[in-house]
Amino acid sequence: MAGTTAGYLGPYRLLNVVNTGRTTQVWQAVHDGKKQFFGIKVLRKEFQKNREQLSLMKREYTVGSKLKHPRIIRIFDFEKERGELFLVMEWFSAPNLKRLIHTGTDNLAHLAPKIIQQACQGLSNMHQQGWVHRDVKPDNFLVTDKGNTKLIDFALSVKTKKGLGRFLAAKTKVQGTRSYMAPEQILGQPVDGRTDLYSLGCVIYEMLASRLPFTGTSTNELLNKHLKATPPSLETTNPNVTPEMSRLVQKAMAKKPSGRHDSIEDFLTAFQMTKLFHLAPTPPKRHMTLQPNDTVEYGKPPPNAE
Repeated sequence: MAGTTAGYLGPYRLLNVVNTGRTTQVWQAVHDGKKQFFGIKVLRKEFQKNREQLSLMKREYTVGSKLKHPRIIRIFDFEKERGELFLVMEWFSAPNLKRLIHTGTDNLAHLAPKIIQQACQGLSNMHQQGWVHRDVKPDNFLVTDKGNTKLIDFALSVKTKKGLGRFLAAKTKVQGTRSYMAPEQILGQPVDGRTDLYSLGCVIYEMLASRLPFTGTSTNELLNKHLKATPPSLETTNPNVTPEMSRLVQKAMAKKPSGRHDSIEDFLTAFQMTKLFHLAPTPPKRHMTLQPNDTVEYGKPPPNAE
């Protein structure tokens, strides 16, 4: 790996690659002087001189370094070592929610109330600081086997436009993950906290139903469903979900922002007053457990997953 000598990147001793994405890698690392673990995010070799990717990494630092909340991953620094830029992040030993969804609804249902509440708390704090995440998806929530949840990845985040600036803003570049994008995001229109709420509604739907609210054989078909279609009701896809919860998620996924809750806080208040399941789920007899010294890959199962 470029920029490393004897397994080091600056003062950080690299231990394991814990996630390889399309453009980045995340390492588990240790700062020997501080005797503390960190997550180190670097661009993959072929993207290290890509201006767009460098800009996205810088944006992630600009946003993330300002966010200090227990439900949001901490970003401490943006450093350069022999020409290679990297992010220094809090080490949070947990797989992402997407991976947990793949284990099945029965393995996850008992944690759903806590995950939803903590996901809302992280996003709410971000909105209070004036930022819209714009890439809310299961991959961007890390979740422990106790349901403790942290929001990650701020590369696509933007400042909330206020007042007349919101209406005078030019169309923005369409960015995000198409399975979770709100209609106004798809159309390049101004976004706010309700945009993230729509995406969170898609995440909750997937978590409770073990399937996406919308799928398509092409990108256009999928995006058109987000713009026009109504997803199957949650109580149909998961009979244990109450009609009240199904309606709550449906409201979060309203096509127009004005049809949704005014904020994540309002959604959370309504959620806390809503019965989620007909029958309270119990933890499965066999489920993923994490030991304190396990190396856990972001988005992959821990080594002792059953």
